[in-house]
Amino acid sequence: MADNATHHYISSFFLVGIPGLQDFHCWIGIPVCLLFSLTLLGNSIIIITIKLEPSLHQPMYFFLGMLAMNDMALASSTAPKMLGIFWLDAHWIDFDFCLAQLYFIHTFCIIESALLVAMAFDRYVAICIPLQYTTLLTTTMVMKMGLASVVRAIFLVLPGPFLIRRLPYYTKYVINHAYCEHMAVVKLASANTHVNRTYGISVALSVMVLDLGLIATSYLKILQAVFRLSSQHARSKALGTCAAHVCTILVSYTPALFSFLTHRIGKKVPPSVHIIFASLYLLVPPTVNPLVYGVKTKQIRDRVIGLFFPNKKVSENENL
Repeated sequence: MADNATHHYISSFFLVGIPGLQDFHCWIGIPVCLLFSLTLLGNSIIIITIKLEPSLHQPMYFFLGMLAMNDMALASSTAPKMLGIFWLDAHWIDFDFCLAQLYFIHTFCIIESALLVAMAFDRYVAICIPLQYTTLLTTTMVMKMGLASVVRAIFLVLPGPFLIRRLPYYTKYVINHAYCEHMAVVKLASANTHVNRTYGISVALSVMVLDLGLIATSYLKILQAVFRLSSQHARSKALGTCAAHVCTILVSYTPALFSFLTHRIGKKVPPSVHIIFASLYLLVPPTVNPLVYGVKTKQIRDRVIGLFFPNKKVSENENL
């Protein structure tokens, strides 16, 4: 593939898939395909429902629409190549395409995290300072927050591919992963990768600590405001509006934290377990998010039912 003595650079990588489970790749591709299909279907329904229903033209649902679009983009950046590996034995990927996939995966992940922060802020304003909700979260402000989420992700991830591009890759070209992940690619370099490792862990930790800190702060304020309410019904209703968002946070961050920790300190964790969790982190949240919001949010549930069953009357008195 390459000659280290003459310093020929490799031009492509070989993605193994899931090490140790190659004989089951054909079967593993089935749930991957199912999750990808459900992601595209579910998030498309969410976007169309929000677009067509004027009553859903509110900040909370605008953020949800952004999340749905980002989820579709995130799944589309990984699932097709994974299916190519599992079903077509298409293991090879061009060096530049690998860097592009790496860039888009991490960019969409950071955008997802920022949108979860924005949605937590939306719930904070709605519950803690409801009289200022319409003045603080205008359509313009929502768009600025969405744009800020994208810009932050673009510039945080942008150095990654350039730092990898400067590294020499001579002999190692086998990536023990199902997609191009930053640290998996960095480890193959035939040079000191301290700068790349420091950059990777710095970005990951800063995003997790900052975003989780902001989300936690928002929900501490929300809980304080909720438990000051005198009515049990009012408390239940206020917490009910946050249920879908809390589920989304748990679904998004739990596999992400596990993948992050096992990749860096979990030396005894089998590679197959790490890669399965890393893949679940990219495929499960985009699939589950529209289901969670469809079930937990009455306004969306009613509109989706009305969209597919226009003659079915949805009870207006149904609780959230």
